[in-house]
Amino acid sequence: MAESPGTEAAARVADVLLLFTDGPDSLGVSAIARQLDLSKAVVYRILQTLLDRGLVVSDAGTRRYSLGPSAAALGARALRESQLRDVAMPVLRRLRAESGETTTVSAIVPGGRVYLDQVESALEIKMTVEVGRRFPLHAGSSSTCILAFLPTTEREAILAGDLASLTSQTTVDPDTLRKRLDEIRRNGFARSDGERQEGAASLAAPVFGLDGAVLGAISVCGPAARIDEAARERIIEPLRKAADAISRGLGWRGGLPTDSARLNG
Repeated sequence: MAESPGTEAAARVADVLLLFTDGPDSLGVSAIARQLDLSKAVVYRILQTLLDRGLVVSDAGTRRYSLGPSAAALGARALRESQLRDVAMPVLRRLRAESGETTTVSAIVPGGRVYLDQVESALEIKMTVEVGRRFPLHAGSSSTCILAFLPTTEREAILAGDLASLTSQTTVDPDTLRKRLDEIRRNGFARSDGERQEGAASLAAPVFGLDGAVLGAISVCGPAARIDEAARERIIEPLRKAADAISRGLGWRGGLPTDSARLNG
C-alpha cells in the first residue's frame, strides 16, 4: 500500500532525526541528502522545521547540524519512562560489583539497538559506551545476542541487508553469522572480541518481555586484555542470572524461548 503524502513527509522527518543517532555528532545537508536519497531542497526544509522547534541546532561556520535541546529533552524523558532500564539498573549494579567491569543495558529499536544506560567500572582503565546511539545488530555481543532471538523472518531480513565492517574483527558473512547465532541460542549468551570496538571485549545475555519477545540485552564489557577466557568463565553465570532476573522483573516466566514457534516467527 502506497504511503499518503502526510505519512511520507513524517517518515522523512523521522529518518533525518534518526541519522543523528547512527554516526557523526553533526551532519550537513549534502551528507543527509546522500544517505537518505533525498534532494537537498527537501532536506533543507526538514532541517529548518526541526531547527525552529529546537530538535536540531546549526553551526553557521561549518553549515552542519546537530541534535538540539528539544531532542535531548525527548531522550531524557524516554530514559525516565523506560521500564527495561528501571528494572535493569539495580541488577546491573550488582553485576558490576561481581564482575568488576562496566555493565550495560540495551534495547532493540527499528534498525538496530541502543544503549539505555551503563554502570561504569571503578577501575581506572575501563570501557564506556555511548548511550542513545543506534548500533547495527550484526556486530558486538549485545547486538548479536538480540539478533539471535529475533523471529526467523526478521533475522533473515537483517542478514540479507548491509553487514558493514565496523572493525577488522567484524563478521560480515551471513552463513558464518547464522552459525554463530545458532550457538548463541543454544548457550544463552554472546561474546565479542573487538568486533564492534577495537581493543574491547564483552559478554551479553538476552532480556525478554512478558510475551517472550526479546526486548534487549545486558552486557559486561571491558578491555580485551582483561576479558580473557578465565574472566569469561567467571562472568558467564552471574550474567545469565542477571538477565533472567531482569526478564522476570518484566513479566517473563519461561526461561530462554527456544521453542520453534517463537524463533521461527
